[in-house]
Amino acid sequence: MDETAPRPARSVFPWLVGASQVVGLAAVVLTGVWMGHFQGGFAWDGSAREFNLHPLCMVLGLVFLQGDAILVYRVFRNEAKRNVKMLHGIIHLLALIISIIGFVAVFDSHRAAKIPDMYSLHSWCGMATLVLFCIQWVMGLMFFLFPVASSWLRASYLPIHGFCGLMLLVMAIGSSLLGITEKLLFSIMSTYSLFTPEGVLANVLGLLLLLFGVLLCYLTTREEYRRPPNPEEESLSIHFKTLTEGGSPTTP
Repeated sequence: MDETAPRPARSVFPWLVGASQVVGLAAVVLTGVWMGHFQGGFAWDGSAREFNLHPLCMVLGLVFLQGDAILVYRVFRNEAKRNVKMLHGIIHLLALIISIIGFVAVFDSHRAAKIPDMYSLHSWCGMATLVLFCIQWVMGLMFFLFPVASSWLRASYLPIHGFCGLMLLVMAIGSSLLGITEKLLFSIMSTYSLFTPEGVLANVLGLLLLLFGVLLCYLTTREEYRRPPNPEEESLSIHFKTLTEGGSPTTP
């Protein structure tokens, strides 16, 4: 870590990152156990078992991998910015592909079972999250990874891009919690209040998703964990100041 960060922050940081990974992986595993053990397993045949791919893909893609894509800028603080950008974009692309598979699975299984689509709050929030995630990925590609925008636009959009990434993670976790509740009410509504194992497992899953979100938000918003500016970022900042305040690139 950067030597400018306070010593207590440096000592706690790896533990917080490790905790986030343990919590995130535990959420993915619990989702797999829930769908695999309690809901009959997985398949790609239009049945309820195909639907079971949907929760697993959403938790793995839109929550865990999206969170890790955000976290790379904190973990690899002193690596070459270009390499970190590539890793950030690749993980996001993987998250997008897995999430699309999850969406196809739910629509395919609903069509086979003649279940209506897009009527619940969960489906509205989930679709909004995926659409905005796609837009965010394309914008990041055009502005930062293979930039086609001017330095002024890139400097203006950078804080918006960071905010939208964190907002999308919160939206994904919120949509997941809505989906967990909806699935439980459809599957075990008559026994949910009896603390059945499936209900308890799903509740624990929800708490793990919340904890993952809290850890990611903390790690990405603490100033001492931010990546120190490199010459590329400083040039963007100077260029933005030049255009907005009328200075020159050499003005301190």
